[in-house]
Amino acid sequence: MLRYLRIAKLTIALGLVATATAIPLSLQAAPTVSSQGSAATKAVSYHTVDIDGVKVFYREAGPANAPVVLLLHGFPSSSHMFRNLIPQLAERYHVIAPDYPGYGQSDQPAMDKFTYSFDNLAMVIDKLTIRLGLGKFAIYVQDYGAPVGYRIASAHPEKISAIVVQNGNAYEEGIDNQFWVPVKDYWKNKSEANAAKLRPILELAATKWQYTEGFRNPAANVSPDAWMMDQAYMDRPGNKDIQLELFYSYGTNPPHYAEWQAYFRRYQPPMLIVWGKNDKIFPAAGATPYLRDLPNAELHLLDTGHFALEEDGDEIARLMGNFLDRNVQP
Repeated sequence: MLRYLRIAKLTIALGLVATATAIPLSLQAAPTVSSQGSAATKAVSYHTVDIDGVKVFYREAGPANAPVVLLLHGFPSSSHMFRNLIPQLAERYHVIAPDYPGYGQSDQPAMDKFTYSFDNLAMVIDKLTIRLGLGKFAIYVQDYGAPVGYRIASAHPEKISAIVVQNGNAYEEGIDNQFWVPVKDYWKNKSEANAAKLRPILELAATKWQYTEGFRNPAANVSPDAWMMDQAYMDRPGNKDIQLELFYSYGTNPPHYAEWQAYFRRYQPPMLIVWGKNDKIFPAAGATPYLRDLPNAELHLLDTGHFALEEDGDEIARLMGNFLDRNVQP
């Protein structure tokens, strides 16, 4: 009997050691923040906040009293696209990266309960910044993030400390290519026949294409998790209809271009342009026109594709760090 008790005690002890070892780092005690900043300031936390009955998810990192950087994702991604960038910014900046309604971990309300338009997405994100007490912030805009961010910036120019643009459009030259032909047809005639031409964009092959076309070495440099996660969210019941509705709503963005360009000219926000020059959706032709209105903008054309963070994230983080340090006051 004593022998069995000894074995039992040993088994329990070994089990406790194994359990402690297996506990994820995120569930163990957080490291203490040092005076120089540390892993604690870089750690990402995850939150939801109710905006008019819709739960909006966001990632957050960095010191609460540091200058704020708001990261606005593109289609068909989510704040997941910033998973590697956030820790690189978080030692010196307070980083917030939300998911729009219908994307990522935010609620996906039914289309008869929520208006899926760029006006409404911008309103939700604007209300989120107010709820979080973000009085002044820099924005990073990519793809859909540009029309969301530029609506907020032109409405509240006093809140914008700087802008980082990564394959996000505000000029007609940026949508004057083959990709946009069927989309523009849909703007003119929202028929099922025109919608059918766009539905393949919502399938896995096209999502993967966005992460591989124009990249130097996608097999080595781009995680397959990125396009698989985007597709998993898009495959949720009802989500593809939401995406089609936003394709249609994108047609409301070009009429705002003159307004956004006037905002650039009048307020001259500091701007860093980091652009995947091989992008077949938003080609480099949409990057250079910014310099007409913002002659002091800093432009870098990178030898990569649409989701440039996947392949050139370290370079973008370096350029952002230098740019923000020069233009955003602590």
